[in-house]
Amino acid sequence: MSNRLANLKLAITQAGPLRLGVTLLVLIGALLIARYSWNLPLALSAERGLYDVRVDLTAARVDQDDRVVLVVFTEETLTATGKRSPLDRTMLARALTNIDALGPRAIGVDILIDQPQPEDPVLKSALLAMKTPTFFGFSPNAENGEFVMPWQEAHMRAFFGSVASAPVRMANIRLDVDSDNAWRQWPNPTRQPPGLLVNRITGLGSYTDYLGSAIFRKPQFADRPVFASLPVDLFGNAETAAALKDAIAGKIVLIGADLPEADRFITPFSRLSGATTPGVELHAILIAQALDGTRQTPIPAAVLWGLALLAVLLGAVTGGFDLGVRLLGPLVIAEVALLGGLPYALQNGGYDTYGLPCAGLGVGWLLALMAASTTARLVGADQRKFAQGALGKYLPRDVAQQILRNPEMLSLNGERRPVFALFSDIEGFTSMCQSQPPEIVAATLNEYLDTMSEVVLKHGGTLDKFVADAVIAFWGAPIARPDDAARALACAVEMSQAGERFCHAEGERPKMGRTRVGLHWGDVVVGNFGGEGRIQYTALGDSMNVAARLEGANKSLKTAALISLEAAEQMGLDRFRAMGRVRVRGRDKPIEVFEPLGAGGAVADPVSAGLYAAFDRGETGALDGLKARAAAAPGDKALAYLVTRLEQVGPGGIYDLD
Repeated sequence: MSNRLANLKLAITQAGPLRLGVTLLVLIGALLIARYSWNLPLALSAERGLYDVRVDLTAARVDQDDRVVLVVFTEETLTATGKRSPLDRTMLARALTNIDALGPRAIGVDILIDQPQPEDPVLKSALLAMKTPTFFGFSPNAENGEFVMPWQEAHMRAFFGSVASAPVRMANIRLDVDSDNAWRQWPNPTRQPPGLLVNRITGLGSYTDYLGSAIFRKPQFADRPVFASLPVDLFGNAETAAALKDAIAGKIVLIGADLPEADRFITPFSRLSGATTPGVELHAILIAQALDGTRQTPIPAAVLWGLALLAVLLGAVTGGFDLGVRLLGPLVIAEVALLGGLPYALQNGGYDTYGLPCAGLGVGWLLALMAASTTARLVGADQRKFAQGALGKYLPRDVAQQILRNPEMLSLNGERRPVFALFSDIEGFTSMCQSQPPEIVAATLNEYLDTMSEVVLKHGGTLDKFVADAVIAFWGAPIARPDDAARALACAVEMSQAGERFCHAEGERPKMGRTRVGLHWGDVVVGNFGGEGRIQYTALGDSMNVAARLEGANKSLKTAALISLEAAEQMGLDRFRAMGRVRVRGRDKPIEVFEPLGAGGAVADPVSAGLYAAFDRGETGALDGLKARAAAAPGDKALAYLVTRLEQVGPGGIYDLD
């Protein structure tokens, strides 16, 4: 994690003022969107939709409310009375009289008596006889001028003034909707009497100035709605009404219309179900909330700013880090789940999330992610362009690209790993340096090292360093591959063969000695031991020393390349010819060595291989056969010298090198 933070800090430093300025402007825009998305026309619809879904999914499921009952005019009522608009007031008068006799707590009428009708004397007579507190719907012209004309308001005031001796009063039945015609919140407090129906009918003053979202509930059972709803027709007859005493006594009764084309509202539940709700039921929702005394907790502006800042920071940090897909995918999913789920958790926890950005948080997070990742990619491209030149000089292209994607692979911490270590050197190079002008030596050495570097990188090796004419390389770090053994062997053979070209003078280039190669397999400590300011990835340990000793042993054994048994066994012994056992300087344990076929004069010779194996088992007569094979190949100095050594040390013997 510390390395990633360091990389992020470095990227910010290298981004430059112009890039940082543009990125900062985008981040500020993302922050404003995340905070004020409810005020943006393009985002408002999405925010309302997500709010509706939150309300729907988190609404409490309850049994039927026994405090409020609805008595409604239905299509069947209109058919029976033969009157559609305004609603039949004779039926209303009878229902009021019969309901009043059943002892309700209060009656609310969600119907405007805003124009004279022939039945008015009947209704007025019923109202004068009422004993139950009754509140009739009222809507002033000042608040609803589009639908209530001044003369209609005057009629309502005069009509209910004429029954002032009865417990019948007016109540404001305004229900404020949003610009999408959906009802989600409590109506604004009235500017003049009478007060809202919910406050007048409950007698509670604590909600007079309340502003907040309505609390919606769902039925616990499909056949028992939250509020019982009875057709008004049942109360047109006293005997029928009497049978419903238990459904009415002690309850708040709301009388209104439940018609398909009139006084219906879109609510948060409409978003998923498509169904609308009659206005009289919305009044019941407010009354039930007031009776419960519940209020959703408003979310302070400081918290909204904090959430917006959190979304932008998450996006910016995630985009700024150079994360792989394996880590980035789960992290993005977790952040989206957090930002998307938080509003739902708050809604479910009793907070009022009307006005809480949800889509805005997502858009702000995405913009921040894109801005930071774009800046990081641009800076990363510059870094990679620079680093590819450096890494590509000592690492294969595919390995360099992996390290660029994951710089921790070149961490400062050393680690122990098995590698194939290779050393190469030029025979007689010191003498050549003394006999040639410096510029010729430099040009020749550069050409030689370029050639050998290309061979190493071609076969996927890691170039450790050059020490004068010596080339040091290894396979197995920083990235190990299943075919590292085959790659290392092919490289050793090709380096030996490529060195042959330099054994002949060409133009100003002088003749050079033979290239000798040593290759061993074993554990080393690899890591960046040069500090963070300079990449110096190298390998340390006895295995590197053994490879160097094997390279030097070529001079004594007259070979072009020597491979230890530890390495050869992994490469396939059929690709080598045995060169006996030697003990190198500084190491007591003998090393069984092999020369790869194709290097120097080594060719496949099953007969010689069989004779060597027989002699090594103790069949001394096999040595004569080996002498004959060596005599038949006078140019193979390595084979001739092997025979000489075997004569000296005997079967299974060890040849000590100086």
